[in-house]
Amino acid sequence: MKPPKIPWLETQAKVTACKYEFGAGQALAFGIPRSKHFRIAFSYRAHGQTYTGEFTSPTYIEQGATFPIAYNPLAPQENSKTAATPVTKTSLFAIGVIGSIVLSLLWLALLRGCS
Repeated sequence: MKPPKIPWLETQAKVTACKYEFGAGQALAFGIPRSKHFRIAFSYRAHGQTYTGEFTSPTYIEQGATFPIAYNPLAPQENSKTAATPVTKTSLFAIGVIGSIVLSLLWLALLRGCS
């Protein structure tokens, strides 16, 4: 039997930084940069503590602006903005590097077998 789902609580988050990012990491992983976006850093208070997070947005959000955010009352660091954040470009780059190494090793193994 599943435990009952606890509703998330809502509060106001404040933008602490907004930086423009061109899809350079995607260019390294896939060859063509596909997106231009802003990386938004924010903070919010829950249960007497301050929590922070980041998300990407196609539009600029001014530093100091506030917006509504929902958070998990049992784990306040979990919020509605960062829960939907896609895999980061660092992870994609790491996957690309590891894939290149594996393919190189396979190619070397095939060349040794042909001799």
